[in-house]
Amino acid sequence: MPKVTSPAIEIGLAAAIVAFTGHQPHILTAQVHDGDTTPGLPYGPFDPLTHRTFEIGLRSWVADQTALSLGYVEQLYTFGDRGRQAEVRDTGPHVVSVGYLALTRAPSLPEQVAFQPWYGFFPWEDWRAGRPAVLDSTILPQLDDWAQDKAAERAEQERRALSRQQRIASCFGLGGVPWDEEKTLERYELLYDAGLAYEALRDRRPDALPRSPSPLLGRPMRFDHRRILATAIGRLRAKLKYRPVVFELMPDAFTLTALQNTVEAISGRHLHKQNFRRLVESAALVEPTGTMTRTAGRPAALFRYRREVIAERPAPGLRVGGRSLGGER
Repeated sequence: MPKVTSPAIEIGLAAAIVAFTGHQPHILTAQVHDGDTTPGLPYGPFDPLTHRTFEIGLRSWVADQTALSLGYVEQLYTFGDRGRQAEVRDTGPHVVSVGYLALTRAPSLPEQVAFQPWYGFFPWEDWRAGRPAVLDSTILPQLDDWAQDKAAERAEQERRALSRQQRIASCFGLGGVPWDEEKTLERYELLYDAGLAYEALRDRRPDALPRSPSPLLGRPMRFDHRRILATAIGRLRAKLKYRPVVFELMPDAFTLTALQNTVEAISGRHLHKQNFRRLVESAALVEPTGTMTRTAGRPAALFRYRREVIAERPAPGLRVGGRSLGGER
């Protein structure tokens, strides 16, 4: 019998590094000098001879590519779908990506890296000014058309518990289902499955590519990096509610308005000012510094994070809003 050769496996490490600046959450992108201008996350292969752990390898690659020393780092998920990193008949190694979430306070960075607003990659996720127009003008009509393909849906029944219409309702808050801001990855995966995400067209062979990606459906990213970023956004939105991770993005002293702006920008929802301040007060996450700062209006009090809160209770976070943004059309 002919010898069967197993495909080579390469482990890649990718970091979704989040910073907050200018009332927007930003993601750090790194340029790779191979002629492809598509933005990507800082990434590189895991070298078991050099890196004792995945995290050590990740920190090494990020330092090499961005000159940034990471603080808070959390492993997200392992992504191994064939086709997102290579073509089906490629003979090169199959890349399995290990994604990470990292938080930092935006420093000055070298020219080869840049922070870009994360809603440029996921414009339908930002509800701070109300329901995004792209949902009704572009996304939901195209998803409705996709859901009408009954033959394709029957072929999916054995591997999916929900119908296409049920998946759309669950992800995008239709038919009485509330919008859940934590389902960032599920929404991106649905757009990928429906062929609306640019990466889906790219992965299905070059002759299927449109001439250019639609800005209405977000900027594409290299490999599976937009999928990793979607996972990071959903994870961070969830952790806001039970861990004080937001303070990893805040300066040592801040106003309550700045804190609210940061929480709103990450969660993608508008928060009532007085309700938010009562929530912060009841959570006992901050304390006044005793100093004031000048603002456009009257001077505002400065606060700092109370680190003692970690020892006081098991889940100190900001349980903002619930799942009630109103996704109905």
